[in-house]
Amino acid sequence: MLEERPQKEEIEKPVQENSTFVRLVKNEGAKMVLVVRTDLGISGGDVASQCAHATLECYRQARQNAPEQLRLWERYGQAKVSVKCRSEDEIKELEAHAHRIGLVAHAFKDDARAKSGTYTVLGVGPGPISIVDKVTGHLKLY
Repeated sequence: MLEERPQKEEIEKPVQENSTFVRLVKNEGAKMVLVVRTDLGISGGDVASQCAHATLECYRQARQNAPEQLRLWERYGQAKVSVKCRSEDEIKELEAHAHRIGLVAHAFKDDARAKSGTYTVLGVGPGPISIVDKVTGHLKLY
């Protein structure tokens, strides 16, 4: 059975930090975006595996560096969206942009399945929807 989403009051109670990010998450929700390269011809199964790796690393980074954002993202349902990009350069640019504006981001380098040592998926977030969209909002759904 699916767990019900907590009421707004329940979400606000445990949050102690008063950062801009946390206020935004409370007002609009949070998400993580997985940016998948389409120029490599990777199979669906490999893409799913690599998205899982990127998600887990973003989770680890958020747990250490943005715990309040992580907790709110978890309470809002852990939304994840997959979008596409066309090159490794684009992944690197998106990752740098995410870091510049204070978001967790991790580019996953697959040494086993894709072209060795190639960045295949970028995880951005979790973070407030409007902030994550500043990095990935222009990309098309995967």
